[in-house]
Amino acid sequence: MHFDTCGRSRRQALMGSVVIVGLASSLGVAFAQTAAPKSGRDAQTSGQRASRQQASEAGTQPAADNGAGTALQPIVLNGTAGKQTDGYQPIDNSSAMGSEMPILDVPQAVNVVSDQVIKDQDARSLDDVLNNVSNINQTNTLAGTQDSFIRRGFGDNRDGSVLTNGLRTVLPRSFNATTDRVEVLKGPSSALFGIQEPGGVINVITKRPEQTFGGYVEASGSSFGGGSSQFDVTGPIGDTDFAYRLIGSYQNVDYWRNFGETKEWLMSPSIAWFGEDTTVNLSYTHRDYVVPFDRGQIFDPTTGRAVTTDPEIQFTEPYNITDGASDLVNLNVEHDLSDDWKLRFDYAYSRDAYFDNQARVMSYDPSTGNLTRRADSTNGSEQVQHALRADISGDVDIGGLRNQVLIGGSYSNYDLLRSDMIRCPVVQDFNIYNPVYGNLPKCTTVVAKDSDQRIQQKLFTGYVQDSLYLTDDLILSGGLTLQHYTQYAGKGRPFVVGTDASGTEVTPRAGIVYKLSPTWSVYGTVATSFMPQTSIADYIGELPPETGISYEIGTKFELFDGVTATAALFDIDKKNVLYNEFIDGVTYARTAGQVRSRGFEFDIAGQLTDNWSIIASYGFTDAEIVKDANYAGMRPVNVARHTGSLYLTYDFGEIGGGENTLKVGGGVRARSKRAGVYDNSYFLPGYMTADAFAAYTIQAERPVTFQLNLKNIFDKTYYTSSLYASNLGNQIGDPFEATLSVRMDF
Repeated sequence: MHFDTCGRSRRQALMGSVVIVGLASSLGVAFAQTAAPKSGRDAQTSGQRASRQQASEAGTQPAADNGAGTALQPIVLNGTAGKQTDGYQPIDNSSAMGSEMPILDVPQAVNVVSDQVIKDQDARSLDDVLNNVSNINQTNTLAGTQDSFIRRGFGDNRDGSVLTNGLRTVLPRSFNATTDRVEVLKGPSSALFGIQEPGGVINVITKRPEQTFGGYVEASGSSFGGGSSQFDVTGPIGDTDFAYRLIGSYQNVDYWRNFGETKEWLMSPSIAWFGEDTTVNLSYTHRDYVVPFDRGQIFDPTTGRAVTTDPEIQFTEPYNITDGASDLVNLNVEHDLSDDWKLRFDYAYSRDAYFDNQARVMSYDPSTGNLTRRADSTNGSEQVQHALRADISGDVDIGGLRNQVLIGGSYSNYDLLRSDMIRCPVVQDFNIYNPVYGNLPKCTTVVAKDSDQRIQQKLFTGYVQDSLYLTDDLILSGGLTLQHYTQYAGKGRPFVVGTDASGTEVTPRAGIVYKLSPTWSVYGTVATSFMPQTSIADYIGELPPETGISYEIGTKFELFDGVTATAALFDIDKKNVLYNEFIDGVTYARTAGQVRSRGFEFDIAGQLTDNWSIIASYGFTDAEIVKDANYAGMRPVNVARHTGSLYLTYDFGEIGGGENTLKVGGGVRARSKRAGVYDNSYFLPGYMTADAFAAYTIQAERPVTFQLNLKNIFDKTYYTSSLYASNLGNQIGDPFEATLSVRMDF
């Protein structure tokens, strides 16, 4: 069976037509008319900015006094109190310190990608969103089916660092139509989220029911073929104190490589109760998905470069898919005990179940292009997690000084079972330069020694934290976290236990913030981290827990009454870092003695003028394996020394003397080269890609927006991550794609 390899040319021609038509329409409107005064939401934005400017010129700043002359709040932008974002700009943060502290008061780097950025960029994955944040790299995504990120040099696809509403889940993909914004908490954030990597956590914040009616419906088409649709509607339930929200989405898009498609649908109802002192939010999200299981491209060990085949050509089979379903239940209760104290409770139940089939590439002969492959399958994988967190936070005066206190605890119960692991013999049946499909049928042979893979882990965390305002400008933060874990892991029929351990650890942290002005602060922080090891590898030796210490100094400032920026230096040392090696088809679990990561990062986001908005970042990470019998002196896999992004938008406001509006924007994202395997025998090359968009809104009783997004405009071939221990799996970034969407708001 042969697949057409000329589809790329035809598709490029089609995409070119879409681009020409879209750009001609957008640019024609942009340059044929002159900008006029704004109205609608644009006038509102301008009004808010003018109000902020007037308040600043008048020297007024919202503040409260605790009786000792200490301001309870630094400057709060007019019209934004209680909001976490304003356009592109982050303002408050609900995750970093367990309360809605202004970002300038938090002694660690905090980045927020707002809902407006997500909308303008037409972000469709967490990878798209995090391209806007410094020092984040994609890592092994299990053939493109899972979220997986390295933060400041540390992380993998099962480290529990991607949270939803502050709680761990087992969702393979955490970003979807329910996402409101994404918060990235750099550095030692483990205090509030259980046992975590020292690089930080990624917190996906979802939409909630609102007490005013509103919503939208949207449909889009992709130049890959196919498209998607979604809706979001919210409002009050009659004259009661209840409100509802219903979100749904459907996607059916052709995979850009020579076969496959992505199909998924999602439904998410939620309900909220707004009492006098209490709010309750309950939501349920279900997702069905069928996605390609694609490990990407082969790198030739003799050249250190990708093989020279067309990137569209896959070395797998059409049955390479993952078919699954996931569920998430979220409960949030917040109760105001008084004007100064708040009680909060969060619970999440998450479940993900899937099966997959794959033709796995086992070896590659550079001289001939021949592959040996093996038909594999996971027939029944189920993960379940219960996570809860309860804490009390508030302001209290001690000795005439304000203290913002947080006391609480969390619990997580994780259970993974992969039942039938199916493996067939290795065969040589494929040549990358003359691909013929259909010679490797699906496998049905269950391998007993690899089946019944199980990981069970329970984490108990208690924490206490205090932010002490010594003066209006000087804040000391400190805390202690008590972490207790039990874990059990193994595999096989009969079952062979690989890990059966428990332990307790106390991790302290301390920070300081000094406010040079109401809009400029400097900070420093030091913290320890701790993570127990678990593995279902074939051979497991001594696996001592990972321990680390992190140092960070930085500065945060607000510019032009609408832009927030953070610059930081960090130094992280981590011992006993777990990694897996594959030798002759056998997995070995091992630990590196010490890994060091040092670097600098700069992030900026907000509104430069009434028309211009920006989100940009630059990160430098010098990561090195310092102590290890085999890899000392090597660079960790998938860690780029340099990351960067820049995205600018220009809002023309009303055009043509009417009420219709136009907004355009674009930018670039880049990564330097990254080690592809542990021994650094090859590197994924650095890359830079460019994106752009134009959005034209017809102002009516129900505004309609036509939006054209162009991604990877110059059709750059690039690689986002590797498989760690093998040159046979290197994830390829998406080529040029044009997406046209139509959205009606109501």
